Amino acid sequence: MFEKLRRLRRLGPEMAGVIILLFVALLQFADFAPLERVRWQVFDSYQMASPRSQERDGQVVVVDIDEASIAQLGQWPWPRTDLAKLTRRLGEAGAVVIAYDIVFSEPDRTSPAVIAERYAQMGEDGALGGDFSNLPSHEALFAEAIGNVPVVTGFFLDTAQIGRDVEPAASFTINGTLPSANVREYSGALLPLPELEEASAGIGSVTIDPDADGIVRRASMVAIHRGILVPTLSLEAVRVAQDLGSPNLLASDGTGQTLSSPGAAVSVRLGDSEIPVNDAGEMWVHFQPPNSLELIPAAPIITDAMSDAELADQIAGKIVFVGGSAQGLQDLVATPVSEAQVAGVTVHAAAAEQILSGEFLDRPDWALGLELVLVLVLGGGLVLVLPRIGALPGALVAAVVIAAVIAGSWLAFTQLRYLLDPTYPIVAIATIYVVQTAAVFFREEQQRRYIHSAFDRYLSPEMVRQIAASPETLELGGEERDMSVLMCDIRGFSRIAERYTPSQVIDFLIDFLSPMSEILLDHKATLDKYIGDAILAFWNAPIDDPDHHRNAARAALQMIKTTDELNAAMADRPGVVWPDEVKIGIGLNSGLCCVGNMGSRQRLSYTLIGDTVNVAARLEGLTKQYGVPIIAGSALADQLTGFALLEIDRVRVVGRDAPETIFALLGDEDFCARAEFAQLSASHAAMVDAYRKQDWAEAEDQLQQGRAQYELLGIASLHALYVERIAQLQESPLAESWDGVFQASRK
Repeated sequence: MFEKLRRLRRLGPEMAGVIILLFVALLQFADFAPLERVRWQVFDSYQMASPRSQERDGQVVVVDIDEASIAQLGQWPWPRTDLAKLTRRLGEAGAVVIAYDIVFSEPDRTSPAVIAERYAQMGEDGALGGDFSNLPSHEALFAEAIGNVPVVTGFFLDTAQIGRDVEPAASFTINGTLPSANVREYSGALLPLPELEEASAGIGSVTIDPDADGIVRRASMVAIHRGILVPTLSLEAVRVAQDLGSPNLLASDGTGQTLSSPGAAVSVRLGDSEIPVNDAGEMWVHFQPPNSLELIPAAPIITDAMSDAELADQIAGKIVFVGGSAQGLQDLVATPVSEAQVAGVTVHAAAAEQILSGEFLDRPDWALGLELVLVLVLGGGLVLVLPRIGALPGALVAAVVIAAVIAGSWLAFTQLRYLLDPTYPIVAIATIYVVQTAAVFFREEQQRRYIHSAFDRYLSPEMVRQIAASPETLELGGEERDMSVLMCDIRGFSRIAERYTPSQVIDFLIDFLSPMSEILLDHKATLDKYIGDAILAFWNAPIDDPDHHRNAARAALQMIKTTDELNAAMADRPGVVWPDEVKIGIGLNSGLCCVGNMGSRQRLSYTLIGDTVNVAARLEGLTKQYGVPIIAGSALADQLTGFALLEIDRVRVVGRDAPETIFALLGDEDFCARAEFAQLSASHAAMVDAYRKQDWAEAEDQLQQGRAQYELLGIASLHALYVERIAQLQESPLAESWDGVFQASRK
């Protein structure tokens, strides 16, 4: 039993916590997709709460092809002459570079030569005039404008094998191996017309890849096209604006600091700037507040509705991104800070702004390791602490730890611009708390059930409740304790059993043992066993009972009283099997006993052994000889100050060499205060003293004086025993070594 309780305590909650901890760590290594989305949402909430400050911006502006501009200038695509004018005016207004988030992959269908060819096919070529087809194409006019102003044109990347090779204006250099394992690779590209590309100062990818939930959180700095690295629009725009050379990609095996395997990007260097990127070469974008980026409509610039001075005031010395927010352009994306979709060009603009400012969001390569350490340390600490402090203090500890993790992650974002994910530590702490609390509850419930099943038969419900509430009060295994022991037996039970059938005897025993057991349980006893008609009970185990001596005495007295009441009540109850008069004898003793789980490996029982138990059994047998209902050993009698006790003899019981002074327990403190007991106590003590001195005349005289009290208190048999014993001793010569000890000859 105790070993099972040990296992219930040792295993269970801690084991469950460790399993949960390892499971969460495994999910973290696998980057479980649902929790990855939770991480994204956490970072989104940080951006919403603390978006990029506008005070650091102002180096980038966006010219927007919005719905109003399309309504004014007509359906997209516009004639390249309009875009040539747009480019020219932006350049004259002082734009450092113009980056088009548009791919000019097809000729302008409004060019003069194209129109002339269409009319010729219709047989109406003469209607246009002879020199119409000789006018310059719109691409030529647009290319001329591009050649006069630093312009970065865009291209789309595609996984299909389409288009020609991309030829960057400034090829990447690499520190390490080409990170093809993580950086996206593309087989095809949709490029600008060759004459526009040749006129451009640079060329960059406009491809934007949102996360699985459709939200754009990162902007690629680099991609792989047919085995070579190509830049994105934002990176190329900054490079051209600052007139820098080739960008440099630092790969995981090119840092010189670790033994990292190839396949991951680490950072992109552009001039003096080092842009932190993830393994796929993407930079985390710290977006401005919603609607904070000023968008200049394209139509007022093209139609000259905006003056040169007004235009110069807004774009001079800045990088200008040109893109569209009109629905028909199908270049709308969702960002962490926007409730509605915004123009994709704003992502490129925000990325370029960050590169120029040198302030980046970064999820460093050690972030995962730190988060794993937090999972193991904080989760492991909770695994060890929670079962020992309980659910409510554990909830407080878990809440404080979770708050600290969130606060640390938030401070890392706002102060250091680090993206540290609190998700897995929080999941670990919360899950461990829930599972361990449930496991502790289950363990305690199992303990309570086991304790109830083990002790309900032996202890009162209140004592069982106390043990179940505090199982640590149990000393598991056999132990020595100072205990009080009671042995009760029905006098003449063999004759009773002879008179009735077995079923009637069982009915009688149930009627007798039930109230006796209730008395014992009410007095905090542990019922050890029923031995036929006998009861063995003890005190001060399995839980401490500092008043066990007096509880045992009161229980024994109540059992005698209840037996008399049962004799009176059962005699008149029809259909009840009850002998004419039931008498019981009770032996009480106290001393060291070994109590615990005893028996065999196949069957165990919570019981006690020791000389104290044997003596209690012998004292119960002596009650028949001495004619008293209760006999207590000297160790117990010494603890019963105020009880009505008579020292009745010194006896050497069967199977024991050492003599024992025995006492008749006649009543409690109230009984002890009665005059008749005081008289008997004095005369009986004088009688015993004279008896041991072999002063037979004095002993007989004291017996004669107290005879009435013996009869009045119901122990006339004790009086008769000493009268007979003294008479026998007077007739038989005694040895000089006689010490007054009576040698019991039967149990």
